[in-house]
Amino acid sequence: MSLKQPQHEKVYDIIGVGIGPFNLGLAAMLDETGGKEALFFEKKTEFNWHKGMLIDGTTLQVPFFADLISMANVKSKYTFLNYLQEHNRLYHFYFLENFHIPRTEYNHYCRWAASQIESCRFGTSVEQIVPIDYGDGHLYEVMVKSENSGETQAYYTKHLAIGIGTSPSVPSHLEKKLGCNVIHSSQYLKHKKNLMQAKSITVIGSGQSAAEVFYDLAQLQDNDRYSLNWFTRSNGFFPMEYSKLGLEYFSPDYTNFFYDLSQSKKDELLQKQDLLYKGISMDTIADIYNLLYEKTVGEVKPEIHLQAMTELVHLENKGNRNILTLRQHVTGDVFELESDVVILGTGYAPSLPHFLISMQDKIQWDMKNRYQIKRDYRLQTKGLENNHIFIQNGELHTHGVGAPDLGLGAYRNAVIVNTLYDEEIYCVSHKNVFQTFGTEPSWKLASVR
Repeated sequence: MSLKQPQHEKVYDIIGVGIGPFNLGLAAMLDETGGKEALFFEKKTEFNWHKGMLIDGTTLQVPFFADLISMANVKSKYTFLNYLQEHNRLYHFYFLENFHIPRTEYNHYCRWAASQIESCRFGTSVEQIVPIDYGDGHLYEVMVKSENSGETQAYYTKHLAIGIGTSPSVPSHLEKKLGCNVIHSSQYLKHKKNLMQAKSITVIGSGQSAAEVFYDLAQLQDNDRYSLNWFTRSNGFFPMEYSKLGLEYFSPDYTNFFYDLSQSKKDELLQKQDLLYKGISMDTIADIYNLLYEKTVGEVKPEIHLQAMTELVHLENKGNRNILTLRQHVTGDVFELESDVVILGTGYAPSLPHFLISMQDKIQWDMKNRYQIKRDYRLQTKGLENNHIFIQNGELHTHGVGAPDLGLGAYRNAVIVNTLYDEEIYCVSHKNVFQTFGTEPSWKLASVR
C-alpha cells in the first residue's frame, strides 16, 4: 500500500466509476439527500444507454417505475413521471396506456437527469485506483484522464461505487473474427447502413437482443435485398418468464433469500433460471410471428430461415464472406452455410475493471475468482473495511437474477446510501411480495420420517 498522503487535496465521500442507469440513480439520490461530497466519472462524452440497440419500436422490458429513483422515492424530481411533466408529455403518456416505454425515451430521460446532476463528469476515464494511507485510516487515490485534453488528475475519496456495467461477450473462438462483417449485436445500429449492402445476413443468439435485431432486419428483408437466417443453440425461441408471480423473483425478498444460500446452491439455481432474465419478450415473439405470417401470404416463400437447437461451432472469414459451421445438437447433423454478415447476439458478461488490477490483492475472491460481496453490496476486502467499494450489477452470483434488473436498481442504491450514511435515509421494506421464498419463519421445522 502506498504511504503517500494527499496534502491540501479535497477528499470526497464517494466516487463512482461509470455512469450507466445504476450509478446515475445513485448520483441522483445523493444529489437530493445532500451532506455527502460525490463525483461520478464516465469515459463516454455523454450518456447513452446501449446506443447500438436503440432500435425504433423497441421498449424497456420492465415498467416505467423502474426508472432511476421511483422505487425508492416517488417524490423525487428525478422520476420518469416528473420528466414527462417537464416535457409536457403527461397526457401523451396517459393516453398511451402502456407501462413499457420506448427505449429511446428511457435513454432521453436518463440524459435529462444526467444534465441536472453536477457530480456527473462525462469524457473522463478512470485509469487507476490505489488505496493510500491517510491519517489513521486510508483513502482511494483515483487517477482520472480527460478524454479531451489527455491530462491526468488525481482525486481522493473515502468510498467507491463501481458501476461500469457489463461488456459485450463473444465466445473465445470468435473474438478474432470480429470486424466489419462480423459484429456483436451491441454495435448493430452503428453498422446497420453498411449491413444493408449485404446479400445474406445471419443472426446468432437466443435472447432479446438477437430477436430485436432479427425483427428489424426481417421488416426490411425482401428476396431481392438479402437472405436472413437466425440460429440459436437453445431448445427453442422461448419467451422470458413474465407471469406476475414469476416477476416476484426480481424483488428484495428474493434477493435476501438467495443471498443466505450457500454458494454451491446459488450456482446450481442460476443454471436453471435462464428464462427469468435471458429469454425473449412475448411481444417481440408475437411481432416476429405476425410479420412472418404476413410475408407468406399467397404462398410467398421469403428467404428467411429460423432454426433452434443449433450451435455455431466454427467461423471462417474468406474475403468478404463468412463460412459458418453449425451443429444441430439433437440430430448431430453438422452443416456449412455462407453468409456475408454475421451478427452475434451472444450477450454480456462482467469483467474485472482494469483500474482495480493494481489492488487485486486487497479484494477477497471466491473459489471461482469472483468478487465476494456483502449483503449491502460492498466488496469484501482485506485491510480496507472502513473504505467501502460498492458493486453495481456485478453481484449476480451472490445476490441472484435481480442484479442486472432496472427494477431493483433504486432498491440497491437505497441500501448503498443507507450504508454510506450509516442510517436509514431511504426506507427499505422487507416484505414486498405475496409468496414466501424459503420457509415461513413461524412454521416448525421437522425432519423427514
